[in-house]
Amino acid sequence: MSHPFDNIKKNFGFGVMRLALDENNKVDLDSFKKWVDYFMASGFNYFDTAHVYLNGESEKALKECLTSRYKREDFVLTNKLSSSCFEKEEDIIPFFNLQLECTGVSYFDLYLMHAQSRNNYEKYQKAHAYEVAKKLKEEGKIKHIGISFHDSAEYLDKILNEHPEIEVVQLQFNYLDYESEDVQSKLCYEVCLKHHKPVIVMEPVKGGRLVNLPPKADKLLKDLNNGSNASYAIRFAASFDNVFMVLSGMNTFDQLKDNVSFMKDFVPLNDKEKDTLKEVVKVFNEIPTIACTSCKYCVDGCPKHIKIPNLFYAYNNHLLFNDNDSFNTYKSSTSEENGKAKDCIKCGKCENICPQHLHIRELLVKVSETFDK
Repeated sequence: MSHPFDNIKKNFGFGVMRLALDENNKVDLDSFKKWVDYFMASGFNYFDTAHVYLNGESEKALKECLTSRYKREDFVLTNKLSSSCFEKEEDIIPFFNLQLECTGVSYFDLYLMHAQSRNNYEKYQKAHAYEVAKKLKEEGKIKHIGISFHDSAEYLDKILNEHPEIEVVQLQFNYLDYESEDVQSKLCYEVCLKHHKPVIVMEPVKGGRLVNLPPKADKLLKDLNNGSNASYAIRFAASFDNVFMVLSGMNTFDQLKDNVSFMKDFVPLNDKEKDTLKEVVKVFNEIPTIACTSCKYCVDGCPKHIKIPNLFYAYNNHLLFNDNDSFNTYKSSTSEENGKAKDCIKCGKCENICPQHLHIRELLVKVSETFDK
């Protein structure tokens, strides 16, 4: 495994997109400071954010808890240019400067064109976003240029052919999506190998779906007696030679401690563990759950303010466990302000932005048939 970043200490990073928000939509900064300190003291130093994460609170939390408290050379910070944050080329530099201000740094170690796909790539092209990024790199405000990506391997190949200046690719990569025809983790990884681009992994536990497993799958991993469910998922991703960084969107201190415990002295999966994960995938494929990762990109633009990930979570729990908790979860996620599944007007805005390419409008009909009786 090789990569151009000599200041990265370990192959495990903190994705700051799933921190819990209080009733005022703010991060608990005192708690996050302790998490940052624990992470850094354990030998890790890579942090990943975007302006759109946590409604802007992710960047601010990093400024308060990381960048104002540690020397700049002691941590690695990745940020992103999201498609919702610009319309034309003239918007990009002011937005970039805002990101520097919000995070409290003078440069980003990595700057990614965010969630590249056939749905937004042409917008970046028309705004000359890649060219602007190259200029910022020449000025020393970006150390390395990359992309995060959600589309087919064929489309990734197109982008990398058109922009050889891309240095890294951030992919959704986990054992459940490895052979997926929709996500194409394996095929996209192979495209990165072809172009000699090192890989950053996002969604290694697929938004928690590979932690909260169906009972049969959960037993398969418990019988190994080697670690938590998350440990197998994260170690799976980190076991590939061209993967130099695996991100985890941790939102509890227990998750942080667990992940650090097995990534501090990383050991790749052995053959028995790999075979067991294949059996876990078979169990998942027998149950028609919704492959939502709770990224929440779909929520902001919904005209009915439907908490789509929450409703999908309730539906999946109903399929997996068939208990009353799923109905309670559904009820708590709907109100006068937040619509029910049956309130969907089928505008399609959610589907245009979904990284998992889910047919959300059709799925909400299934959810409604289950809960809106």
